[in-house]
Amino acid sequence: MIERYQTPEMQALWSEARKYQTWAEVEILTLEAWEGLGQVPPKTAERLRDALRQKPIDAAFARRVDEIEAETRHDIVAFTRALTEWTGDAEVARWLHLGLTSTDVVDTAQNVLLSEALGLVEQELAQVQEALKSLAIRYKHLPAVGRTHGVHAEPTSFGLRFLAFYAALLRDGERLQKAREGIRVAMISGSVGNYAHVEPAVEAWVAQKLGFQIEPVSTQVVPRDRHAELMGALAILGANIERIAVELRHLQRTEVLEAQEPFSYKQTGSSSMPHKKNPVALENISGLARLLRSNLQAELENVALWHERDISHSSVERVILPDSTTLAHYMLRRLKRVLQGLVVYEARIAHNLHLTRGLVYSQRVLGFLIESGLDRTTAYELVQRNALESWEKGQDFRELLEADPACPLKGEALAQAFNPSYFLRHVDTIYARFGL
Repeated sequence: MIERYQTPEMQALWSEARKYQTWAEVEILTLEAWEGLGQVPPKTAERLRDALRQKPIDAAFARRVDEIEAETRHDIVAFTRALTEWTGDAEVARWLHLGLTSTDVVDTAQNVLLSEALGLVEQELAQVQEALKSLAIRYKHLPAVGRTHGVHAEPTSFGLRFLAFYAALLRDGERLQKAREGIRVAMISGSVGNYAHVEPAVEAWVAQKLGFQIEPVSTQVVPRDRHAELMGALAILGANIERIAVELRHLQRTEVLEAQEPFSYKQTGSSSMPHKKNPVALENISGLARLLRSNLQAELENVALWHERDISHSSVERVILPDSTTLAHYMLRRLKRVLQGLVVYEARIAHNLHLTRGLVYSQRVLGFLIESGLDRTTAYELVQRNALESWEKGQDFRELLEADPACPLKGEALAQAFNPSYFLRHVDTIYARFGL
């Protein structure tokens, strides 16, 4: 991921040095397992671990791997040779990578990093959920106009939209948790996944030490439907984040202006128009959500590989797995800042509720007329006739109904239909479903 959209945590997690540290840990755990089976001399794993404590894997080590890979054209071979050089222990070098194939190390280590990355995403998601919950509670009983098709519809609770977003992100949390569990598998099964050169007990040991399950059938690679599920969870998360961003962008439009993303001191909105306050953070989020969705397609293409394995998935995942987890983390963090600093214009919300001069109460009027004895068709035609006149002439809807001799409701009886509190009477019931 380009530096602009990185977070410090993800930058460290997906660094080359961290990758090689995790590869080394898988190699060490494998040596421990072999020692337990009596196939490797005692304390071989400990010697490697001690050597790496004294001389930790860092950026210089990563550069050395690159130098060797330029000759070998194989990253794991380059890694094991660099590790042998780095530690200078011939006895460790003798037993390193015993019975393993490259993907045993790469896939298992990658799953460790993916699990940690999703943990970071889940932490950030929890903070966004809290920000949405806070907005939902704060504006729970604030009447606002609800819109369908972008057109004023009926009164509703301004906070209810935030509760809807909160509910969606709770589901995202469940999907991420399931995907994280699905990716927490270790695979140490050898060249074609049949344990010909490595004992299943080695895999079980590594999995136990990592807190993972074993991959029951690997055919040398961890099946990529696991990764597709993970990418699907991230893509849906991105879609829900964009859902929030799009709604808030609409609310910031000059003609609406019910809410606005925070505009910081000395921030500029336009290089040419000094008055501008643009929803740049929200637009950024909308754009990045497209990347998460497109990356899912790439991972779906990785599920079908040739025979036991090929490495067509490898080049794709070197890009999309770090990028997608990093983007999700960045997007959530940026959205959190928007939500925590969101400016809400309550006076404008009240103004917009009455912008159509009472037309948003048309269904309530219709119901009152039916209750008064009119049949539905007659009542509908009466309401629609006056509503269209209100639209065309800019006159108050209620006043037109008062003046219409065909309307049987007048005065206080008619006024009751124009009370916004009626439309919020079940809001508490909805909130109670979430313990709010």
